[in-house]
Amino acid sequence: MEVVVEKVFHMNGGGGDTSYHLNSSLQKNAAERINELAIEAMEQTYSALRPESLGIADLGCSSASNALRYIKMAVNSFMSTPEFRVCLNDLPTNDFNTLFKTLPDFYQDLKEGNNNPSVFVAAYPGSFYGRLFPHKSLHFVFSFCALQWLSRIPPGIYDDQGRSLNRESVYITKKSPRQVIDAYAKQFAEDLWAFLEGRAVEVMSGGRMALLIAGRKISDYFSLDKTFLWENLYQSFLTLVSKGKIEKEMVESYDVHFYEPCKQEIEDIVRKEGSFELERFEIVEKEIDSSFSGVVMAKAVRAVQQSMISHHFGEGIMDELFDEYAKLLDKEIATNNYKVIHIAVVLTKL
Repeated sequence: MEVVVEKVFHMNGGGGDTSYHLNSSLQKNAAERINELAIEAMEQTYSALRPESLGIADLGCSSASNALRYIKMAVNSFMSTPEFRVCLNDLPTNDFNTLFKTLPDFYQDLKEGNNNPSVFVAAYPGSFYGRLFPHKSLHFVFSFCALQWLSRIPPGIYDDQGRSLNRESVYITKKSPRQVIDAYAKQFAEDLWAFLEGRAVEVMSGGRMALLIAGRKISDYFSLDKTFLWENLYQSFLTLVSKGKIEKEMVESYDVHFYEPCKQEIEDIVRKEGSFELERFEIVEKEIDSSFSGVVMAKAVRAVQQSMISHHFGEGIMDELFDEYAKLLDKEIATNNYKVIHIAVVLTKL
């Protein structure tokens, strides 16, 4: 049966040990490294349009403290703007309650600043691969570490009987048939096109978007930087199979709705869709050093994958699965040098 991603997928909510709130340092680090790029794009937008009320959207905000930190950064950049309309978007399954519990501290921090602006925050649940906001209501959009998550598991990875063709992995690896690779690339292209089409209606001419997407530095699909997390997760599943905790057939039918594009793929889609001009493009790299232990990395993956894994296998395997995963990642990190790569893009609405 096809998984309806919009009804199942979410980052781990709350503030507990396995929450996204406590295990999103990789995403936070990547976003911090493009602060200057994002601020510059916002300033250019404001200078060109001079709106009395600035409409900003964060697409894929999740429930971590990162979301309001980005909004605070944006608000503090504009000393003369009297009013901000802030739209926080994620899937309906997102833990918006945890996010909104941080609003009193957010507002207090703003009051203690120099300009004390009027900031109106609202949630817009729904998939950003469709329309979300009124016509020409936004001046600036940012989406950090979200667009690598696809709207669905690509249907092209299944045979005529609905069985996965990628039975020896959960994502693209050297063992994956070419049909699987092409299906993931096709799904990303369709999704990014739909994302751009939706924003083309909602963002006014001259408005901008700053996007940060987990990606590939080169066209090679099989770089260890891109596959080691998924290959070791697959091996962790097999360890549980060997212990009789799960069936091999269940592992063979589990696939992720994830894709890391390269620069050329993004450029081609933006150009063909035609609503935005590509203004800036940067590759953001972070070496996985000794500060990222196997436990840290395993918790980071658990925070973003638990909802989908538990839906497929049940909640009962989570702790043992990610204990095994942490052990494997410790060995990988100790013997290999890996990098986390993101692609930063600034687009201007034509």
